[in-house]
Amino acid sequence: MIMIGIVAGMLVGLVLLGLLHPRSGAQTLDWQPTRSPEQEIQNEIDDLDQMLEAANARRRRRGEAELTEDAVRARVGADLADTIKRREDHLAELEVVQMLDAKNARRRAKGLPEISVEEYRARILGERGGRREGQA
Repeated sequence: MIMIGIVAGMLVGLVLLGLLHPRSGAQTLDWQPTRSPEQEIQNEIDDLDQMLEAANARRRRRGEAELTEDAVRARVGADLADTIKRREDHLAELEVVQMLDAKNARRRAKGLPEISVEEYRARILGERGGRREGQA
């Protein structure tokens, strides 16, 4: 009990010291950031320029056309759009499978045979086509 009391007393003392000390930890250690935010941004720009120049040097050695920043941005945008489309397609597929699982659970409860994904898709497309014709 005495040891626990000593450890608890030291912890309370350290916490009180940290809370009641007039200077912050950064002031006590005289800590300052090594670079300004403007310098960090400039370093990022320089890094990108260096990477683009290195890629262009390799492309020149292979006899390919050089890349520009706009071309790289366009390629990244196209890759991002492709990734988003694949994700949306995957989520749509998951949604169909989940809806089919729920529908088949209801059909099993009623004693009806389950339907396949292809049959379910045909029904969905048939219903959508019928609604569009009725709306037009």
